[in-house]
Amino acid sequence: QVQLVESGGGLVQAGGSLRLSCAASGRTYSSYGMGWFRQAPGKEREFVVGISWSIWNGMQTYYADSVKGRFTISRDNAKNTVYLQMNSLKPEDTAVYYCASGAIATMKSDAMDYWGKGTLVTVSS
Repeated sequence: QVQLVESGGGLVQAGGSLRLSCAASGRTYSSYGMGWFRQAPGKEREFVVGISWSIWNGMQTYYADSVKGRFTISRDNAKNTVYLQMNSLKPEDTAVYYCASGAIATMKSDAMDYWGKGTLVTVSS
């Protein structure tokens, strides 16, 4: 079992920045892919960013086209924590952001094994 707890959401003006954190506990997490999905009101949950590690390919990151160049994912294995730095935020980034663990390279929510409860990000215009 893996437990994921998000933090760092809030209200920010367009053009501003926020950093989300996802603390993992339970099974060894460094071997799992980790990432973030988001769900806006009335919309389906969508992939945002992901990070994975393997001895064959090393560290790899994945980004949705809508956030490339604005969002950055990183992980601190010593703290069992993944971070999402969000810059140049837009009103359309408003959503509940969920941390997830699983086959993150698929970028598909149904390939995730574990989920956090989510944290709300609101970007005002």
